[in-house]
Amino acid sequence: MTRKKRTALALLATCLALAGAPVRASDLKVVMESRLGNLDPILSASHQTRDHGYLIYDTLFGLDASQAVQPQMVESYTVSQDGKVYSFRLRDGLTWHDGKPVTAADVVASIKRWGQRDRMGMALTSITTDLAAPDDRTFALTLSQASGVVLEAFAKPSGVPLFIMPARVAATPVTEAITDYTGSGPFVFKASAYQPGVRAIYEKNPRYVPRSEAPSWFAGAKVAKVDRIERIEMPDPLTAVNALNSGEIDYLQNINVDLMPLVQTSEVTTRRLDALGYQVGYRLNHLQPPFTDKRVRQAALWAIGQGEIMQAQFGDPAHYSLCGAAFGCGLPYASDVSAAMVMTADPAKAKALLAEARYDGTPVGLIHISDIPSLSSVAPVMAQQLRAAGFKVELQAMDFMTMLSRRANQGPVSAGGWSIFVTSWHNTEIQDPLRNFMIVAEGKGSYAGWADVPQIGALTREFLTAKTQDERKAIAGRIQGIAYDEGVFAPLGSFARVSGVRKEIEGVLDAPANIFWNISKKGG
Repeated sequence: MTRKKRTALALLATCLALAGAPVRASDLKVVMESRLGNLDPILSASHQTRDHGYLIYDTLFGLDASQAVQPQMVESYTVSQDGKVYSFRLRDGLTWHDGKPVTAADVVASIKRWGQRDRMGMALTSITTDLAAPDDRTFALTLSQASGVVLEAFAKPSGVPLFIMPARVAATPVTEAITDYTGSGPFVFKASAYQPGVRAIYEKNPRYVPRSEAPSWFAGAKVAKVDRIERIEMPDPLTAVNALNSGEIDYLQNINVDLMPLVQTSEVTTRRLDALGYQVGYRLNHLQPPFTDKRVRQAALWAIGQGEIMQAQFGDPAHYSLCGAAFGCGLPYASDVSAAMVMTADPAKAKALLAEARYDGTPVGLIHISDIPSLSSVAPVMAQQLRAAGFKVELQAMDFMTMLSRRANQGPVSAGGWSIFVTSWHNTEIQDPLRNFMIVAEGKGSYAGWADVPQIGALTREFLTAKTQDERKAIAGRIQGIAYDEGVFAPLGSFARVSGVRKEIEGVLDAPANIFWNISKKGG
């Protein structure tokens, strides 16, 4: 498709989006970074689906801005002396959008479905001996071994958060998408008005009873202060910036760095609402040459340096940070174990390892994601660094959705396979071994890259049942060292998106996801 045709289609989509139902002064019009597709926030880990989930569902617990776990749907809880039995009581006033009360049976069903999909949920499920609701307001979780991460799992804000659904909805097989979007959150999804690729509509839930505490990230009062939210799809970043400047939209999730000079600062406030940001990283394919040899994998890690890549991608250092920690810098399990191996390029060391391994020039198929602005310059610079160390590199340009299909191919590069792919995860999704997919090393049936390093899995299970935070930190450091030594993955650094908000919009909360409670509109 030509650039001219893409632009025309983008303008057509925008016109359709802006020409819908009559807009009221109190409506909030938002444009997100990419399209809302899957509407099941348990089946999909997409951030667009996650943000959709936060509008219409509630959670048992939520992280506040200090990253402390706070009760949300839960009124109170107790933990047995041996740490194996957790008992929870739901707070008053919890009601589904259809007026029926939320019950503990709904919670149990929701946990069971989530536990088949989320990495932390699956880890907890593996040590769960009983999960039951003795009455409508209480439920209990019984473990075979004590674990110090139960509340953190229930409060995890991204990846696959534990959104609570009616039992009849949670009974949907985890292999199938839900079709009933009844929730208990502050907004109601208007399924009849949903137009994929064009718009989604959410209306204030009059039955929602917020908590009394001040809002902070995902904790406290979730007060819907606008009557209606209209999510408009605008695939062209320039069109979205122009719509924000003119007041056609109120909120733009991401402003590309190169478009920042076009923002009319007299009308729009720009800021990083998500200070934690995203980790950029890459995985190597252990099934096919040249990375079947551990020394060649190590050579790749030594060949690739963070600084040159992140500077090329984001320009001003204010837009990014270098970080050698597998589980994120400034987060609970940050470690400097073997960090030098992934931070600063050492072509001489890489060349020595290639010589030792007798590298024969087998091409490295490096996937280049061309349609995600925050990743589009990463692979070309990586290719230059790898070539400087002696690798032969084939750059494979494709859009993100094609990459997802391509990376499932376990064959050689010559048969449509790959050697390295680049991606990004929110730092809350990689901050410990239980939730971090980039360290997964469980062979051909696991995450793309298919490393087979049993020691990582064994240490992850130890992490789950470790008794103290110090023990967990030590385990995380050991996992990081093994992951780098084996060439499972390497981080490239972190970045945070810049969002734009019209100045008449008030109450926008900082958070590691896009949340729309507490927002009001002057004159609305």
